[in-house]
Amino acid sequence: MKKLFLICLMAASTVVCANIETYKFDDPRKEADYQVLVHELRCLVCQNQNLADSNAELAQDLRRKTYEMVEKGLSKDEVVEYMVARYGDFVLYKPPLQTNTLALWGGPFIIFIIAVLVLIRMIRRRPTNSDHLLSEEQRQRAEQLLNQQTEEK
Repeated sequence: MKKLFLICLMAASTVVCANIETYKFDDPRKEADYQVLVHELRCLVCQNQNLADSNAELAQDLRRKTYEMVEKGLSKDEVVEYMVARYGDFVLYKPPLQTNTLALWGGPFIIFIIAVLVLIRMIRRRPTNSDHLLSEEQRQRAEQLLNQQTEEK
């Protein structure tokens, strides 16, 4: 039993090694720009993670390229322009409002408006008075059945 416990303890204590990149910057402003960029740019492989959070190889390459461009003195806008020119608007977490992104920006609002309209229509169609759900004959029959059940008990 002690051996099994030791094996489990050793297995649980193993350290997962991850490749963590560390870049040295000569200017704190460049480091701040780099951090902003890797948090604003999307990983094209993971799609729901930014470059800072992704461990995909492409994200590592894009972080390296971003570092190189920032170190060369390019501004954040120039780095973003390069990434968009190379990978398209999808690389941005906040794509610009253009004709090809109107559905992306307006879609959720349109779906919400349609849902509200459908809900209002369903509420208006619902009968307001529950007395008219049964005819008089059906109501009398239900009362007879209920009376029979109470008499049997």
